[in-house]
Amino acid sequence: MQIWRSLDGVPRDPGRTAVVIGNFDGVHLGHQHVVREARKAADAEGLRVVAVTFDPHPMAVLRPDHAPTTITDIGTRADLLAAVGVDDVLALPFDREMASWTPDEFARKVLADSLHAAVVVVGANFRYGSRAAGDVASLTASGEELGFRAVGVPLDGGPQVWSSTYVRTCLAAGDVAGAAEALGRPFVVRGVVVRGDQRGRELGFPTANVPTREMTAAPADGVYAGWLRRLDTGERYPAAISVGTNPTFDGDRERRVESYVLDRDDLELYDVEVEVSFVDRIRGMVKFEGVDALIETMHADVRRAHEMLGRPE
Repeated sequence: MQIWRSLDGVPRDPGRTAVVIGNFDGVHLGHQHVVREARKAADAEGLRVVAVTFDPHPMAVLRPDHAPTTITDIGTRADLLAAVGVDDVLALPFDREMASWTPDEFARKVLADSLHAAVVVVGANFRYGSRAAGDVASLTASGEELGFRAVGVPLDGGPQVWSSTYVRTCLAAGDVAGAAEALGRPFVVRGVVVRGDQRGRELGFPTANVPTREMTAAPADGVYAGWLRRLDTGERYPAAISVGTNPTFDGDRERRVESYVLDRDDLELYDVEVEVSFVDRIRGMVKFEGVDALIETMHADVRRAHEMLGRPE
C-alpha cells in the first residue's frame, strides 16, 4: 500500500481506479461496507481501490472549536483500510483553498485528473465541495461528464446507523462495548509506555502508563477490562485499565491510560510501544477517602476483569 499525501504525490498514471471517499475515522462497519462494495467493482473490472480521506479533519479547518477528536491517525486508518480491501490511500491536506472547491472542481481535480476513476463509491449521505453543496446526485452528474460512474451505498447499521460520531459518543459515555460493536473490533489506544509516579507499583498494582492526547479519542474516565499488546513482540496480556487523572491523589493532572497486567509484576515495559484494547467497563472513576479503600476496590476491579475476560483467577 502507498499513502499519497497530496495530489502531486499520486503517480502520473495510476491506471483506472475504484475510489471511496470519506474521513474514514475509525474505519467502522459503515466504512467497511462502502469499501467492500468498491472492492467488488474493482475485482470485476481489474481496478485498484483508492481511499480518499482528509488530514486534518475538515472541521478542524472550518470550525476548529467544533472539531471532533480523532479515533485513528492516518497511519492506523490506512492499515485498517488495507485490511478491508483498499490498495492505496490519498490523504488530502485539507485547507481553506480546498474548502472553496465546488463539487465539480473536486470531481475533476481529484477523481478524474488525478485518480482516473472508473467508479466512485460513497455512503448515501455523502456531501462534498464548498458548503457541502455536493451529494450523490451531483457526483453522478459529474461522473457522466468525466467518465466515471457513482454508487451511493445505503447507510449500514440499525436501528443505530454506524458513524464516527456514534463511536465518539459511546467512548464519551464509557461504553467501550458499544464502540466495539460499531467498529467491528475493540477500540484501542496506542502509545509508548512512560515512567509515571509509580504509585501503582507501591500499591501492588504496577501499571504501564500511556499519556492521552487532547484531540485523540479515549474512553471516559473509569476502569475497564481489556488487553495490552506489545507492538515489538506481539505478546498480549489481559489487563485492568484505568483511564483518568488519579483523583485520589491530589496534584495529578495528566490524563493517562494505565494498564495493570493481571497477576504480573515482573514486566518491564518502559519505552515500549503498546496497544491497549478495551473490552468492557468495570466502573466509573472515584475519589477515595484513603489508600486502604482504594486498594480494596482495586482488588475487586482485578477480580471483575478476570471475569469479563474469561480468565479464571
